[in-house]
Amino acid sequence: MNAGGNLKYPETRKCDHVDTYFGKKIPDPYRWLEDDNATETLQWVDEQNALTNSFLESIPFRAKIRARLETIYNYPKYSPPCEKTGYFFFTRNNGLQNQFVHYVQKGLDGNPEVLLDPNVMSADGTVQIREWEVSKDASFMAYSIVESGSDWQEIRIMDIRTRAILPERLKWVKFSTIAWYGDGFYYSRYDSPPTSGIALSEKNENHRVFYHTLHTDQGADELIFEDQAHPQRFHMPGITEDERFLLLYILDSSIGKKGNALLIRDLSNNEVVFRPLISEFDDFFWVIDSNGDKLTIHTSRNAPNGRVICVNTNNIDEQSWQEIIPERPEPVESINAAGGKLFLAYLKDVTHRITVYDAAGHFENDIALPALGTAEGFVGEKSSTVVFYTFESFTSPPMNYKYDIASCASELFQSSSVDFKPDNFCIEQVFYASADGTKIPMFIICKKGVQRNGQNPTLLYGYGGFGSILNPKFDPLKVAWMEQGGIYAVANLRGGGEYGERWHEAGMKLEKENVFADFIAAAGWLFSSNYTCSDKLVINGRSNGGLLIGAVMTKRPDLCKVAIPSVGVMDMLRFQKFTIGWAWQTEYGSSDDATYFPYLLGYSPLHNLKDGVQYPATLVTTADHDDRVVPAHSFKFIATLQDKQVGDNPTFIRIEKKSGHGASNTSKRIDEAADVYTFIFKNLGLEPTY
Repeated sequence: MNAGGNLKYPETRKCDHVDTYFGKKIPDPYRWLEDDNATETLQWVDEQNALTNSFLESIPFRAKIRARLETIYNYPKYSPPCEKTGYFFFTRNNGLQNQFVHYVQKGLDGNPEVLLDPNVMSADGTVQIREWEVSKDASFMAYSIVESGSDWQEIRIMDIRTRAILPERLKWVKFSTIAWYGDGFYYSRYDSPPTSGIALSEKNENHRVFYHTLHTDQGADELIFEDQAHPQRFHMPGITEDERFLLLYILDSSIGKKGNALLIRDLSNNEVVFRPLISEFDDFFWVIDSNGDKLTIHTSRNAPNGRVICVNTNNIDEQSWQEIIPERPEPVESINAAGGKLFLAYLKDVTHRITVYDAAGHFENDIALPALGTAEGFVGEKSSTVVFYTFESFTSPPMNYKYDIASCASELFQSSSVDFKPDNFCIEQVFYASADGTKIPMFIICKKGVQRNGQNPTLLYGYGGFGSILNPKFDPLKVAWMEQGGIYAVANLRGGGEYGERWHEAGMKLEKENVFADFIAAAGWLFSSNYTCSDKLVINGRSNGGLLIGAVMTKRPDLCKVAIPSVGVMDMLRFQKFTIGWAWQTEYGSSDDATYFPYLLGYSPLHNLKDGVQYPATLVTTADHDDRVVPAHSFKFIATLQDKQVGDNPTFIRIEKKSGHGASNTSKRIDEAADVYTFIFKNLGLEPTY
């Protein structure tokens, strides 16, 4: 089929595969693309990439876009320091380093020293450090590395005093915490998968907890917990700061439960069997502090917006729980304990407010933030006298602040200079009505002086799922869009957590259509408010947001000119068959259930592409090492779209090599953004003036 002009789409073989769901036959002609290691699939990937690249190479301003993105991305980036026994640990990227470098500093006045540099671990910079945790005495650091963006991790250990890397390697780790105790740590792992690549047989089941003793081989690790009767549960170990209680968080999202169970072992009296503190899975529980026999817990039990309770481990009956911070009208996003205080971050119309309480839950003070935006950090020890936090917004790069616990005063600790002028931009928050009348918040960010002439190029971004929150955060790659007169709009759809669990529930399972309606209404508001029009609108989302874009473009192909569905969940009938997809049944339901099958079929992007329709110019993005939302979703969607598309709007797929669910390094992140913007500008009929 023509891909516009003289381009031809690769021929994609169809097969006769048909599945039957509750008496209804559903063809799956591109089932063979699910085997991403097959020779035929690899050849198809190369052909699709060659076509996409030939189109992008023909656009003269592609190189100019990438050069500008690289310039604006090139600024120092820091994490807020975290204290451990008088040492401060943080990460830094000088600007264009492929990976963040880990540093350690003794005391606040000490000199930062490089602790670990993942940039030297691979020639192409695609080895990342995913998780890291320092031992209680700051002698060792356990850290997990991932290759090419995969979710699979390998834990390694550094002797901080000598910088020596211990010889042991802990493999087949995924979705694990690291909890130090004594001369080792607890972690979670799976058995080795039956194949070396992403495959249908890789189901990620039987998540088990082990204890690793330093200077021993992984084969000697002690099995701490397993549950063969429930192979699709996650088991995440934790430890209280005093190392008295071993915590075990259990998630059972495969059966549609939103919360977690919580088991404990009192290590002070050599308790060898976990006992349930919370045995149900309907609510969220997270231990934030401990004091003797008592645990301070952040929970959604009887409080969808979150509250703080104190539980005596010697009397765990729910009637004896003590509420120390009650639920408030706004949702609590996080609570951290440090310096004998509780730092509570809650949301007021999607922007953060920070409140400080004492350990007993008595209000002490608010922390004034520089503006409306996002504040994260506040991590420390009971003995900490200061904590650090990062503040950012859509037009303010992240800045680290030091908060003195005794004086309740904040001061700027680290800032970055970025090659743009924030005063030239403005942020507006609006509230628009969705199809059912629900008011939905949306941020609009653009250059000052943009005229409401209905012709502004506009990028509308959304997610709407899993209780995730689209906070105001700085993205230099979006600045490059707005510099050219583009409007960037972020819709805070139902399904997210912007207004707590009720907001999430209003966009999940059998309410998922609300998410699509919210997004379509956002576009409608932008049109009616004369910001833009359908010929100038670009829609974009990633992961669950990629599903959003796929569903919206099949429901309303006239809504926009360009669609960018990235690493999206496109096959809603089979998502639970791949890697960790079964865990999303909490959010979506399952096609194996007669209640959910017709509902999922009704919006599944893959199954709602129709013959004879002109869909928007579409660039699907995915990666060959994405073992979370496997690339088969995107492969089958683009093959179907290319087969059915009519008209001149091109439909391409960009398949990144050696990358995963997110870009595996800085260079690949910039490459992808440059190609996406090149595609967008070309199909909007615009030429950037960088």
